[in-house]
Amino acid sequence: MKSLLVAFFLLAASAAVSAQDAAPPVKLGNVTFSGSIRERYEVWNWFEPATGNNLYGYSGTLVRFGFSQKKQHYDWNIELEAPILLGLPTHAVNPAPLGQYGLGGSYYAANDNKQNAAFLFPRQAWFRLKGEHASLRAGRMEFTDGSEVTPKDATLASLKADRIGQRLIGNFGFSNVQRSLDGLQFTYANNSWTFTALSAIPTRGVLQVDGTGWVKTPITYVALTRQAEFGESKAEWRAFGIYYNDDRPIVKTDNRPGPARAGDHGNINIGTYGGHFILATPTSGGTFDFLFWGALQNGNWGFLTQRAAAGALEFGFQPKFAEKIRPWLRGGYFYASGDGNPSDNTHGTFFALIPTPRVYARFPFFNYMNSTDAFGELMLRPSNKLTLRSDVHGLWLTSKSDLWYSGGGAFQPNTFGFSGRPSNGQKYLATLYDISADYKWKYGFSFGLYFGYAQGGDVIKKIYTVNANGALGFTEMTYRF
Repeated sequence: MKSLLVAFFLLAASAAVSAQDAAPPVKLGNVTFSGSIRERYEVWNWFEPATGNNLYGYSGTLVRFGFSQKKQHYDWNIELEAPILLGLPTHAVNPAPLGQYGLGGSYYAANDNKQNAAFLFPRQAWFRLKGEHASLRAGRMEFTDGSEVTPKDATLASLKADRIGQRLIGNFGFSNVQRSLDGLQFTYANNSWTFTALSAIPTRGVLQVDGTGWVKTPITYVALTRQAEFGESKAEWRAFGIYYNDDRPIVKTDNRPGPARAGDHGNINIGTYGGHFILATPTSGGTFDFLFWGALQNGNWGFLTQRAAAGALEFGFQPKFAEKIRPWLRGGYFYASGDGNPSDNTHGTFFALIPTPRVYARFPFFNYMNSTDAFGELMLRPSNKLTLRSDVHGLWLTSKSDLWYSGGGAFQPNTFGFSGRPSNGQKYLATLYDISADYKWKYGFSFGLYFGYAQGGDVIKKIYTVNANGALGFTEMTYRF
């Protein structure tokens, strides 16, 4: 881990290196050939149990390439992907409650207990018709909720990318396989209004290298987004609704006793309704920002009635002093309901659908189901190409009668997609400290470093009795062409 910290200083020093524009696209007549290669080496030091391999490293390579064309009234994109996993840990999976020791154990289990795995499959294949204000896209595509519109204001655009998008529908971009959607997307945009409708089925992938087929958990999404101005302040709001269905006859992950869960083969049908509001206000001393995101859920969770809620409230400030490093200080609070009674007829755990959990859990040993998160963040931007960020998160389970959840949704036909470990009557999960550096170099290259350290609380100490502290570090290089 010391080498990762040293690399942070080397990366920061490289900010002075002159950079050029990214590699130009390759043109084949009117068709563009483009792609990317991402290489990441991860080192996990999972919370230490009495048995198994919690300390390991492995390599993940993600190759994407394809052809696209943009015309006035239509465009299309065909893209292939080849994920390559090397050196996965062979003893990082144990029976409950220990489970899988980080993503290395998850990749190993999802790929038939193979230490090395690779595949080639179509990542995208879509065609879009375009009018003056409307468009219709059909086929295999990437889609993330909350990211349909990119604000012109830089502060709002950053907030949407880092703190709004992918909370409920995401491509799981951190994983070495990722996720696509097969379906239809309709968009209508007029002045400051944008209406989006999507109906699709998620593809396999995320953790298993074969991302060809479907996971039969269809999802329908509608949203209305509006850009607004209040004097010099810039704002955006969105209202959305999502319908999620899962009729796979597999055991659900929740806090009921094992026999009750095993006997419940009822469908999951959940409606999620919510919205967000973000605001950036420039002043003589700097720019203030405000963020709200919230959602309610109803429907049925098998034989149970679904009733759940989640919300986030955040504030930030970008002062005008120290302009050479452009600091941005942020803090906030997140709440997602948990189930307080495993014996009643209501499922009160907020269900995350098919998100990208790593956006909000940078050391992804948790997600935001049955989660309460109070955080502070400092971001430094010494140049347009270098970003340094450090977070501190206090993490608790919302209900001590519920589970400690992790995972990012369905990705295999016979795997539920979320795992849960018992709370043992405790609420304090962990305090997470992390730091990252991202640098955009020249010729299409970019580099990233991350180190996160979790000081385990009472929930983790009850399960991982040898050492309740964990860490994750990785180095990453991406080349885009």
